[in-house]
Amino acid sequence: MEQKNFYITTSILYTSGQPHIGNIYEIILADVLARFKRFEGYQVRFQTGTDEHGLKIKQNAEAAGLSPQDFCDQIAANIQQTLKLVNIDYDHFQRTTDADHERVVSAIFKRMYEQGDIYKSVYEGWYCVPCESFFTDSQLEESGVCPDCGRELHREKEESYFFRLSNYGEKLQQLFAEQPDFLVPGLNRNEMIKNFLEPGLNDLAVSRRSFDWGVKTFDPDHVIYVWLDALFNYLTGLGYEVEGESNDLVQKFWPADLHVIGKDIARFHTIYWPAFLMSMDLPLPKQVYAHPWLLFGEGKMSKSRGNVIYTDDLVKVFGCDAVRYLTLREMPYDRDGHASLESLLERYNTDLANVFGNLFKRTLSMLQQYRNAEVRPGRAESELDLEIKQMALDLVPAFKAKVDSYHLQEALALLWTYLRRLNKYIDESEPWVLAKDPERSEDLDRVLFTLLSGIQTAAILLQAFMPETAATILAALELGETDYAVATDFGHKLAGKQLTSEAPTLFQRLKPADLEAHFKV
Repeated sequence: MEQKNFYITTSILYTSGQPHIGNIYEIILADVLARFKRFEGYQVRFQTGTDEHGLKIKQNAEAAGLSPQDFCDQIAANIQQTLKLVNIDYDHFQRTTDADHERVVSAIFKRMYEQGDIYKSVYEGWYCVPCESFFTDSQLEESGVCPDCGRELHREKEESYFFRLSNYGEKLQQLFAEQPDFLVPGLNRNEMIKNFLEPGLNDLAVSRRSFDWGVKTFDPDHVIYVWLDALFNYLTGLGYEVEGESNDLVQKFWPADLHVIGKDIARFHTIYWPAFLMSMDLPLPKQVYAHPWLLFGEGKMSKSRGNVIYTDDLVKVFGCDAVRYLTLREMPYDRDGHASLESLLERYNTDLANVFGNLFKRTLSMLQQYRNAEVRPGRAESELDLEIKQMALDLVPAFKAKVDSYHLQEALALLWTYLRRLNKYIDESEPWVLAKDPERSEDLDRVLFTLLSGIQTAAILLQAFMPETAATILAALELGETDYAVATDFGHKLAGKQLTSEAPTLFQRLKPADLEAHFKV
């Protein structure tokens, strides 16, 4: 059978400072998709990294008393440590200050110039330093602030090289028309068409000469605009070369199957990036998912608003897998997710400690108490047992469909509906009553087996979402890492097992005081 490949990337994190949980959410999301594809048998290439050039980084480095490179080294190391805290299993971490990346991007700029897609002129307009974005007067609203971040803009006039973006408007319109799922969700696609393609595209300034922290061009007075530099990380991370042969990773994984990005940078990834690739005569990525924002308190997280929540603090309170679950559970597919520390605490105690953790511990404890930890299938299934089994069998394809379409919140909601049903099943079947009646011994076996089988299905589906928790459960069931095909097995691999480990507590209940130790609540 031919090997199926899948290349997934996140946007690369800007090394202007420590990333908050809203930044890391995107990488958790991509990690889940990458793990899910691996379990389905794909050979996956999962890439993330850091965007390390630009004026803002130079300014922040100077404020910290460091060279830009030392500053970036420090932030990049912190980011990689943060990704470890939430168990991100990437295959490659690309830095835009890597020598090979800079060399190739410089060669790309020269190739575009030589073929006439880049020319020198004078830029006059508005510039947002934090976003590293250019804007014309027509792109601004009456407020005059950055349309992306709402911060102050600076009027600038300087010599610059320009990319002939206007030459690619027709091709981009054709792309959006022929591939309606190129950018999802649809509301982001509509925004790109209405706000950028329909009004017509202006040529894009792609170099700066007012600072020098960037990839050098053939012109010693100019460095390459950070977005042209950063976007090509998806190719340089595979070993792409402008001249000569690229390595086999490019042949194997390009074009990318999925770019996972925030909705605020959809313009760069679905207008600028395809145009750059068209200029280089390279295949376009197959799809871009521009996810919404995770909002804490009043609006998007920012230090100025005082609503920034950092990943390491959340992990200290809730634990790695709980942070993965909570962030994904709070985020709809196509609209912003709203959370607070109080709402996370409530969901943690309800979903994880009560519904899931209690179900697991209660079931294994009953198996230990009533059957000395031996798993027995029991007699023929009742209508209630068949209902629980059919729910599991229906859950697996429905769950997969939600993951495949990036509706991760809905996938988890489906699974927790099933876990709640298993808890209700305990109350309906009353195993503690069955245990007192010797004549109903096989009924008790059947109930315990049904519960364990349902828990097995849940654990298998959660391997991509909550890898440590799933591994703990599957180890307790003496199954180990398990292929998704076994999720529809519904317990056959459990029959006759003599479990040996005590049921661990998956999630300890937390109190508001546990939050107060790390946050101002």
